Amino acid sequence: MTTAVHATRDDLLSLSGFEFMQAILNGDMPRPPMADTLNYRLTSVSAGEVVFTGTPTLAHTNPMAGVHGGWYGTLLDSAMGCAVMTIVPKGRVYTTLEYKINITRALRPGTEITASARVDHKGRTTAVAQGEIRGVEDGKLYATGTTTCLIMDG
Repeated sequence: MTTAVHATRDDLLSLSGFEFMQAILNGDMPRPPMADTLNYRLTSVSAGEVVFTGTPTLAHTNPMAGVHGGWYGTLLDSAMGCAVMTIVPKGRVYTTLEYKINITRALRPGTEITASARVDHKGRTTAVAQGEIRGVEDGKLYATGTTTCLIMDG
């Protein structure tokens, strides 16, 4: 396993998006530092789909002691974007153009969740994906999201 904080641009461009995501999952490429800050990890990668598992803590709460909406948004943006990354060809990258989330119920700190996402459309320069956050124990839906990503030359 590498001890680097970030993969290099050359690392990224030398692999297909699927290979790159597999390398992160396998520990051959570093995971993003914000994954530690927000307490989530990549747990599954397949073509057009990814799953993250995470648990919000008290550090992720707003002044009313609820999990901050930014935590939901970051997890869904990460999952949906990484799902898109799995279909990006070698030498190309993606960036989020826009995303939207709907929080359907409040998460309590300490609730383990999965954030799963899948690609609904892939074009030459754009891709559309959707995602959801569900409780691991209760199976309840906590949030949904959609994104449009730009696919561009590296």
